[in-house]
Amino acid sequence: MEIQTGEGQVQIHFTTKQQQYAIPDTPYSIAANISTDELNTLVNSLLKETGFLKNVDFDFLVLGEFLRNRLGGHLKERGVSFEDTIEIEYVERFPSPEPQDCLLHDDWVSAVHTRNNWILTGCYDHSINIWTTKGKHTLTVPGHLAPVKAVSWISLNDQNGVFVSASQDQTAMIWEWNIEQNAVQCMFVCKGHERGIDSVDVSPSGKLFATGSWDTLLKIWSADLHGTEDESSSKKARTAQAQTRTPVLTLQGHREAVSGVQWINEESLLTSSWDHTLKIWNLGMEGVKSEISGNKSFFDISYSQLNGLIITASADKNLRLYDPRSNQGTVVKNTFLGHSQWIQTVCWSTTDEHLFISGSYDNHVKLWDVRSSKAPLYDLIGHEDKVHDCDWSNPKYMVSGGSDNTVRVFKSKKANQKTK
Repeated sequence: MEIQTGEGQVQIHFTTKQQQYAIPDTPYSIAANISTDELNTLVNSLLKETGFLKNVDFDFLVLGEFLRNRLGGHLKERGVSFEDTIEIEYVERFPSPEPQDCLLHDDWVSAVHTRNNWILTGCYDHSINIWTTKGKHTLTVPGHLAPVKAVSWISLNDQNGVFVSASQDQTAMIWEWNIEQNAVQCMFVCKGHERGIDSVDVSPSGKLFATGSWDTLLKIWSADLHGTEDESSSKKARTAQAQTRTPVLTLQGHREAVSGVQWINEESLLTSSWDHTLKIWNLGMEGVKSEISGNKSFFDISYSQLNGLIITASADKNLRLYDPRSNQGTVVKNTFLGHSQWIQTVCWSTTDEHLFISGSYDNHVKLWDVRSSKAPLYDLIGHEDKVHDCDWSNPKYMVSGGSDNTVRVFKSKKANQKTK
């Protein structure tokens, strides 16, 4: 039977990749001004007809974007005729993250990194702190002579943790933490930068780490705790005093401060800079493989291993998405609007290719879906001052640190459901 569509009606076809929520493959004629709430009611009623009793919250994708207003308006904005059959994909809505803890520090928190059940933080009072994801403070680690701007776990098991910290004192330090004794020792002081270090990241194998500095240089270091041959032959007793470590490789190419660094794989790295460029480096070539130019200083980057895309934070209110594999890699793939001041930090989800978080000088952390560029999924409320860093390395926890001397921890209900 042919379904008539008029000016106020539109013919639609529902699809879903989540087969547990599949409904009969039938076209429907609905009011063009239908809202997402009304679509939700419709899909749930159709599900009940198949014997599915639970109510589910859905989001709706039309032309690859989440429907955020009425269907007719969405179609008109994109120049789609009401006479066309419209495919609407429905997906289970990502649940609102739950606020967990507020971790109080003595000064601004400029760096956070989570692994397993532990949170590393770096502070403007020159200290590093170790916390549990339950909010318990475990240890304060002194050692740097200036604010700590970046921290990263190198390895972590039930007995020992190894991590690296980077500071405005121009050094990076490699630390070993005996968890049972709750004692930390600095194993290596990494020297070579001539200005403060702003970013650090550990390679996928954990054998190397990279640092980006205000001296415009990218440096690669060994993360090996046992030292190189030269270091092993040193007369210094490793138990008595940390040894000095020099870089394995120095890469030059940026014209201003390197604000962000991330490994793509063991041979490639991505950097962002205040010089308005992103660079992808190849260690085998010992140089730049490709470059993306922007029109603002880049403050942070995040590369997704799941989708190969780069999200950037800049000296304006917008997040920008790039595809480095595209022939038009320098063209912004999408722009995300919602922050009201400079965006300082971004981080992709490690388990969902569509999701990322951002933190801004507007005091807000936001959770985004790449399919919804005009509004975030959720605001993660709590910070009372600028947000400096955020992390989502552990799928269960979204973590952020800021100028209000706190780390805010939000728990993903979806991650929690998956682990049950």
